[in-house]
Amino acid sequence: MIPRVLTVAGSDSGGGAGVQADLKTMLALGVHGMSVITAVTAQNSLGVQGAWELPVEAVRAQYRSVADDIGVQAVKTGMLASAELVEAVAELVSGTDAPAVVDPVGVSKHGDPLLAASALDSVRTKLLPVATVATPNLDEVTQLTGVRVESEDDLRRAAGAVLEYGPRWALIKGGHLSGDALDLLTDGSEEHWLRAPRHDNRHTHGTGCTLASAIASGLAKGLTVPEAVGAAKEYVTGAIAAGFALGAGIGPVDHGWRFRSAE
Repeated sequence: MIPRVLTVAGSDSGGGAGVQADLKTMLALGVHGMSVITAVTAQNSLGVQGAWELPVEAVRAQYRSVADDIGVQAVKTGMLASAELVEAVAELVSGTDAPAVVDPVGVSKHGDPLLAASALDSVRTKLLPVATVATPNLDEVTQLTGVRVESEDDLRRAAGAVLEYGPRWALIKGGHLSGDALDLLTDGSEEHWLRAPRHDNRHTHGTGCTLASAIASGLAKGLTVPEAVGAAKEYVTGAIAAGFALGAGIGPVDHGWRFRSAE
């Protein structure tokens, strides 16, 4: 049986992030991807022109359809626009016997808000406690905890603040810092520092979705959290290096870079 991974996230009409990026990542990494659409966005390389969240009952029905019949070996969450959606998805995830990767999406690559301010407390108190791994970027760390990361030394403090909300592991993504792309993975006792060269490429749309989906794919295959995160970091680094122009703005990472490298 091919490992099965369920993404619970918004749709990106431009295909670079959201559910589209998640499913491409899962295919590239050899797992069967399934989806629960939480919102529809009108989105392209220039930004988000509109977003419409789905009703909670539609999200719940999609999830139950997949989980009750097909089953899942890992869940990944992304854009959950409202407190109601956050709380419903947290309840669904908590009742699923599978690891969960929570990407607490707050804003798009272009700075467009994707999470209502009123939903932040639900993310802290409902969603993060059910996460096997939480994967906030630096802006999301500040949004959730108030901790501002301005140097590598601040990553440990940021991770501690996130772990206080209950995820088993926190992966603090330091991609917005200068120098190498450095991330910190920790459960509060173990620490894993993941460093990769920074590629001079502005086409990085979808990096957060791609990384979280890659981690979920590794967990579905039976990897430990440190193994899954390490493999995901390697995959997304290659995808960033191969990112390509699309439209007039910021293009996506290349989810199929390994296929093209093999050719």
